[in-house]
Amino acid sequence: MSIRHRICRLEELQPGRPRGFDLPGAGGVGGIIVVRTPPHLHGYLNRCPHTGVNLDWTPDVFLDVTGTLLQCAMHGALFRFEDGYCIFGPCAAQSLTPIALHVREGIVEAEIPDGLMESPAAPA
Repeated sequence: MSIRHRICRLEELQPGRPRGFDLPGAGGVGGIIVVRTPPHLHGYLNRCPHTGVNLDWTPDVFLDVTGTLLQCAMHGALFRFEDGYCIFGPCAAQSLTPIALHVREGIVEAEIPDGLMESPAAPA
């Protein structure tokens, strides 16, 4: 079972510019990251697999210096847009937790599975 949460209008997402969204009342999920790479949308929990911290310290600042990878502000870990896989950093070979996204009538919705709860942070 899962619950869908309205995120934004598709036109509000600029290609290659990740955005963070809070999901109040989503069973402790907290926030997600949405990246648009036309024709695809990618969604991930805003949680580094290394320590469980948000990737952004400043809202919507997720990109590395090249502008092509998601970066954890705490450790500098780098993640690919298309699959959330960590290619560099203390969580190399791990991945961000994917969140299914759907577009219905121009509205982006995140599908949050029941039981997806905040998990304790891993040791640093």
